[in-house]
Amino acid sequence: MKSKIIVQVISVVILNLSFTHTLRAAESLEELNSELEALKTRIDQLQLETVRNREAAEWRYADSAVHMSGYADVNYIDSDSADGQFAVGKFAPIFHYQFRDLVMLESELEIEVDEDGETEVKLEYLSVDAFLNDCITLVAGKFLSPIGQFRQNLHPSWINKLASAPPGFGHDGAAPVADVGFQLRGGFPIGSTRTNYALYVANGPTLKAEFEDGEFELDGVDAEGASSDEDGDKVVGGRFAVHPIPHLEIGLSLASGKVTVNEVEDGDSSLLSGEGARDYDVQSVDFSYQVGDLSFRGEYVETEVGATTQGVAASEGAIWETWYTQASYREGQSKFEYVTRFSDFDSPHDSRDQEQWAVGVNYLFTSSAIFKLTYELNDGEQGSEADEDRLMLQLAYGF
Repeated sequence: MKSKIIVQVISVVILNLSFTHTLRAAESLEELNSELEALKTRIDQLQLETVRNREAAEWRYADSAVHMSGYADVNYIDSDSADGQFAVGKFAPIFHYQFRDLVMLESELEIEVDEDGETEVKLEYLSVDAFLNDCITLVAGKFLSPIGQFRQNLHPSWINKLASAPPGFGHDGAAPVADVGFQLRGGFPIGSTRTNYALYVANGPTLKAEFEDGEFELDGVDAEGASSDEDGDKVVGGRFAVHPIPHLEIGLSLASGKVTVNEVEDGDSSLLSGEGARDYDVQSVDFSYQVGDLSFRGEYVETEVGATTQGVAASEGAIWETWYTQASYREGQSKFEYVTRFSDFDSPHDSRDQEQWAVGVNYLFTSSAIFKLTYELNDGEQGSEADEDRLMLQLAYGF
């Protein structure tokens, strides 16, 4: 009897031990499964973070970068001889595509709406820029003329402090607009003095003539960057500027070459077949200076076209000359800015000569969004457009 009881006790003890071990094993298995699930989740998170970090690194150190900027403006213009009218001034997107620090393509489109509501699209410039070193960049293609300051740096509406360009700095003026060719530009120090420069060779402009009173006369210089060279003689020029003291820049520009007449207004263009090349020379000086809340700048440009003894389209030469000085004042971080400018443009045609006083008050929403109120007092040949005063409102935005 005792032996049976002992066997039962031993059996119960064995069963209890087995059951306890089974419970502990089951608990350990659940814990293990839980830990495995947590580990798997963490591994997935680390893999996702690795992918994101790799993508971020690839973007941060990408070989290529694409960038878009530009500007736009809308206007209201009221002149002496016409009722006030609203106008879409210009939408000018600028595209940049850069490969490492070696080369960059840059281009600006000019999109405008004309008086008839038709949309006009022009290529303001397009060039491929190769960064040769820290001091030299090679520019190839169509580029804004480096002569002077206004055309290459100040003409965008959100940068120009008045709602109009100075007379003579637009189409058929004294200052070249653009060129097609090659350009070297950059800057280097001379001791403690900073400098910048631009040297270029390009197709150069062409001339327009008009038939008036039984004879040909030079009408204007078309210097907007043509992809053809009528006379085969290139124009060479450039600009060199120094900063002798802080906030002061003084620049000197020169260009020289040959040009020919390739268009006759109100005349027979076939007569141009024997037209000879003429000397073409441009000279310019410019300055900009800022002291405190006051800014001053000015520019002078003279374009001279020589005479020719070949052909019939105007044997005499001509000179286009323009200059302006401008002062602006903005106190500290004030939203208001006050501007005044005097300009004088002299051309071969009396009807286009113009003296101008322009005054303006600007309100800056931001540094790149500006509302301008500009009033021009113009003095030209009586009855011509150059003699009409104008009131202009402009909202310009750079992006």
